[in-house]
Amino acid sequence: MSEYHVPVLLLQSVDALDVRPDGVYADATLGGGGHTREILSRLGPSGRLIVFDRDADAIANAPADPRVITVHHNFRHIHHFVHYCGFPEGIDGILADLGVSSHQFDTGERGFSFRFDAPLDMRMDASGNARNARDYLASASEESLEKIFRDYGELEQPRRAASLIVRYRNAKPIETTTDLNEAVGSILKPAFEHKTLAKIYQALRIEVNSEMASLEDFLKGAAASLKEGGRLSVITYHSLEDRLVKNFVRSGGVFKAVNKKPILPDEAEIGQNTRARSAKLRVAQKTGLDG
Repeated sequence: MSEYHVPVLLLQSVDALDVRPDGVYADATLGGGGHTREILSRLGPSGRLIVFDRDADAIANAPADPRVITVHHNFRHIHHFVHYCGFPEGIDGILADLGVSSHQFDTGERGFSFRFDAPLDMRMDASGNARNARDYLASASEESLEKIFRDYGELEQPRRAASLIVRYRNAKPIETTTDLNEAVGSILKPAFEHKTLAKIYQALRIEVNSEMASLEDFLKGAAASLKEGGRLSVITYHSLEDRLVKNFVRSGGVFKAVNKKPILPDEAEIGQNTRARSAKLRVAQKTGLDG
């Protein structure tokens, strides 16, 4: 687990579920299995845990435990699978860690990171036939590129980045991370090169994997899947995710926020795991007002 991914806000996010030994819970983002194992440590023999991930590499981390039900699928379909797995009456808690795993970033051939020269893939489920980042960059209009860089990457020069990509691809295909880095090279100021590239790659990843639409579907599915009084514990890593979670909890009429302000990692955790620095944990409880 530690080599694959270091779980963020581990105890805080699982504490927030208020796990009962005989309860039924879901880890909607299995990843390296850190949160899964912590939930399992608090379950008794009759407890159950449904774990989701669309990445085959992550699914391999599911514990071989009779209490675990493994679902190799996008968490946006959580409500369907909660029913399918035999819990139509609902479950007691759901945890989601929305971050990209360290394994995904550090596996060069997956194309998530600008640190490696690799094919531009970026699919969370690399085993499927879905569009990858190469496909998107080859066909997206300049207007579409500008929109994702502005909305998903919060890039300072979204129009310029889009224009550079279109100009580059007119001369040669953008097939690798190196190609993409070269395409946008003129907007990469030395002091902010990594930050700018991180925003560009984030925007592409979100678009390729339909992450915002999946998150919105997941939140609706979580609301429908939880019993009255059930807990939702969500860790976000950028403002788009956090805003969507916060607004859903506030406006849906189904949840009440348990923590008015997000729970943040402390300096010790950030010192041990720099990828925790942007994490925010929001916790909500189902009120039962959805009928």
